[in-house]
Amino acid sequence: DVPALALAGCDGYAVLSEDLAAASPQRPVQLPVVLDVWATGSEPMRLVPGQCIRVSTGALVPDGADAVVPIEYSDRGDVHVRIAYQPRQGDHIVARGAAARGGAVAIEAGTRLGARQIALAASLGYARVPVHPKPRVVIMTVGDELVAATRARRPSGDGGHRIYDANGPALRVAVQDAGAIAIQVGPISDDHAVLREALEDQLVRADLIVTTGGLSDGPRDTLRDVLSPLGTVRFDRIAMSPGRIQGLGLLGEGDEAVPIFAMPGHPVAAQIAYEVFVRPALRTMAGYAEIYRHSLRAQASVAWTSTPGERQFVPASLLGSPESGYHVTPVGDPTRLADLSVSAFSDANALVVVGEDQTLVRLGDALHCLVLDG
Repeated sequence: DVPALALAGCDGYAVLSEDLAAASPQRPVQLPVVLDVWATGSEPMRLVPGQCIRVSTGALVPDGADAVVPIEYSDRGDVHVRIAYQPRQGDHIVARGAAARGGAVAIEAGTRLGARQIALAASLGYARVPVHPKPRVVIMTVGDELVAATRARRPSGDGGHRIYDANGPALRVAVQDAGAIAIQVGPISDDHAVLREALEDQLVRADLIVTTGGLSDGPRDTLRDVLSPLGTVRFDRIAMSPGRIQGLGLLGEGDEAVPIFAMPGHPVAAQIAYEVFVRPALRTMAGYAEIYRHSLRAQASVAWTSTPGERQFVPASLLGSPESGYHVTPVGDPTRLADLSVSAFSDANALVVVGEDQTLVRLGDALHCLVLDG
């Protein structure tokens, strides 16, 4: 138990509350002060009825006492003290086991440690506690067509044929939001040698690598070829929409192996793949008990069809409240998720999940939604 014995919660006088049952401002009760007990005292004293013992904050409460009268509620007497109010049993006493009971769990595994939890751990005598460190996540965007955004606005004629990298900044913020450390690298060329060197350089500092792009069947998309000799990575066309080809595996060998997620280059598909696969993995690595987004049920504001055998993750606008209910509206055409624009996706605050066995969403259907904001 912490504390192991009852302690005084303030400077004052340890008393038996019955002795002050008749105390009032008009008729204070006078008690003899038989002893002073300071916080450094190690042995509890015994209080005889009709007497009191002066105690300091943190001192052991004498046996027989059931309340502590704060010193400011008295005349501060040294030999005798006059008290003009009636204390209740337990007043200003920190009971045995008030902070924690012996054998109980004080802080659950998966709790993020903040000031309140640190205070509890310190009160239990712990100078150090084992924690999960923040995972270090290296985000690598791949593609010769990509350039990093360096200006608030692109001047006319300045690289208009190139594509600004949206995935790197987006995933950096998403990774940080999940409680991990984000290291953004790239854009990186599709060249075999350049890409391989970049991957090998990041293995020494990464707990997880996330790549986007370089996965199509074109001759310039080389990521699969580069990853093959570096570890064991499996590539599949996922039965989800938006889906595309994705990869999962390990780079390196043994205890030094680093997991890798290889995601599509399309910004919307990449961010949805991150939400579905990477974010729960990151939260698990970081030791969180809550690894998934909050979810709720909402009524569809429009109807649409879904491809059989594929699970849809439809970016949508979610509105409502627990009292009035929730309604959800896709931010783009839910039948053409592969073509959804970044601008449309930026208006979404939820993902509607449509099961692989459901081919038709009707107006008013109750749908499962993952809440992206809040």
